Amino acid sequence: MLRTRLDLFGILACGLVILVQKSWACESSTSVTATKDWWENAQFYQIYPRSFMDSDGDGIGDLNGITSKLEYLKDLGVTAAWLSPIFTSPMVDFGYDISDFFDIQPEYGTLDDFRALIKRANELDLKIILDFVPNHSSDENSWFVKSVNREKGYEDYYVWHDGKVNATTGAREPPSNWLQAFRGSAWEWNTVRQQYYLHQFAVQQADLNYRNPLVVEQMKRVLRYWLDLGVAGFRCDAVPVLFEIEPDADGQYADEEVSGLTEDTEDRKYLKSDLIENRQETIDMAYQWRVVMDDYQRIHGGDTRVLLIETYAPPAYTMQFYGNGSVAGAHLPFNFNLITVVASDGFSAASIKAAVDNWLDNLPAGRTANWVIGNHDQRRAASRYGAANADAMNMLVMVLPGASVTYQGEELAMTDGEISWEDTQDPAACNSNSDIYEQFTRDPSRTPFQWTSGTNAGFSTASKTWLPLAADYQTVNVESEAAAQRSHLKIYKSLVELRKSSLPLQNGSTKYGVISENVFVVRRYLSGSSSVIYVANFASKGVTVNLFDFDKTLPTHLTLLIRCLQSAKAEGSLFEVTGLSLAAGESLVLSGSSASRFD
Repeated sequence: MLRTRLDLFGILACGLVILVQKSWACESSTSVTATKDWWENAQFYQIYPRSFMDSDGDGIGDLNGITSKLEYLKDLGVTAAWLSPIFTSPMVDFGYDISDFFDIQPEYGTLDDFRALIKRANELDLKIILDFVPNHSSDENSWFVKSVNREKGYEDYYVWHDGKVNATTGAREPPSNWLQAFRGSAWEWNTVRQQYYLHQFAVQQADLNYRNPLVVEQMKRVLRYWLDLGVAGFRCDAVPVLFEIEPDADGQYADEEVSGLTEDTEDRKYLKSDLIENRQETIDMAYQWRVVMDDYQRIHGGDTRVLLIETYAPPAYTMQFYGNGSVAGAHLPFNFNLITVVASDGFSAASIKAAVDNWLDNLPAGRTANWVIGNHDQRRAASRYGAANADAMNMLVMVLPGASVTYQGEELAMTDGEISWEDTQDPAACNSNSDIYEQFTRDPSRTPFQWTSGTNAGFSTASKTWLPLAADYQTVNVESEAAAQRSHLKIYKSLVELRKSSLPLQNGSTKYGVISENVFVVRRYLSGSSSVIYVANFASKGVTVNLFDFDKTLPTHLTLLIRCLQSAKAEGSLFEVTGLSLAAGESLVLSGSSASRFD
């Protein structure tokens, strides 16, 4: 889903605040359990299939390409791979406009190719999660065609309306002033049916009507179909826009108020989104999908089938997706705070702390946190935070409690590709113009994955790839980083190894805070085990810190386990907590004992 609002999050005060010299810190407890379910400490890895690996030389990634690289994911330490949409689609929004929810897009492969992918993933003990796109279908979907023609059972499959008649001109106008995510009106006139239909995204992406029980059951059927084919769960796309307000007593929709955020009247941010996002009915629908997951496991056995929810929303709304105490909800509503809060406040230790506070302070008891620093809708993490901070951010999501989510290429510190107006593919940008498209484009984070320094970065043998390569592919790629003595890739793998081996990282309590203005510190600790301490200097100059200012219960010396690429320190060395020197941009993971590396 295209993020359309960055002003959603308030900065919330930490529940337990400890004031010390140039320092403030928060603590949260994690209950110790003998075993956690597979997803609770999982390493999720997002694959954008179109850009991951091309097996047939057409310049477009595909299922067989993914299958050929599953061993790479296994070696990386991935628990589950989430695939962005692979279903039949006209590709207006590159798979998020689905014309057949029950088949594979031909340029990606066939159902047999998908079965082969699942088989190989099972052999490697990797789980496959699919993107579920519930809000809309392509206007080429047979359901929409039938609804246009008012065929029995499909009359109200989509959100239709007669519109309004202008009292002055007599002209027909859209039912409301609502705007779509890709610029312009969210309503489109259909000449055959002689009504408007709602589309919160592109004109070709018609919103399904979830007030129709037939639609609700149809989409549950989609879930069960792919569960039967062996998927381990779903990431649910664009969930907050699933429902909009109902018409009033006269059958009319209310207009949204002007937001004051922009003067661009075509931009969705020009209006508030209170009437078309974050409705209470959407929460209930997520609960119904969870029932589908749980019922399937109860009947068929096997591991938990997970439900992951995409939601850019205030905490009071987002946290409801977890459940309401008596009804189970999503296993993990995605946590984008490290993207959104940092974008709003500027990259600093204070904004990192605010992002973590915002989630952990609001997390319902007994629920699992998760941490995301990038995806296919955002500029790449290494470009947003700066390449020098790539290791620091990967360290952070691996050290904080709960599940981690990695977007393909973050383990390499891949950066945005430069995409000209002529090469632009993303409808969010194409619906603008050559002067402003870079404000909206998502193409830079979707450039082909960089496997080697050779032709097309080893992604494809085609003469031209669907998007141009990023300029740094000859140095930032799997082959080069695997061969280097030290690299972002090797640091990432060490982090996953530590995360899987460390009891404090699996089950321990968490303390975190800011010292010396721009140094962020996290301590994970568990009785009977050595603590794991993360320290990152996000300042533009070096600093020497006293970690006792953060936590006076730390041992006097810490052992260095993992360091960022630019650090000159040596793993295994001891450092005094009262005088730890950090270079600009330096990040470290240390242990509270020199006796053991991982325990």
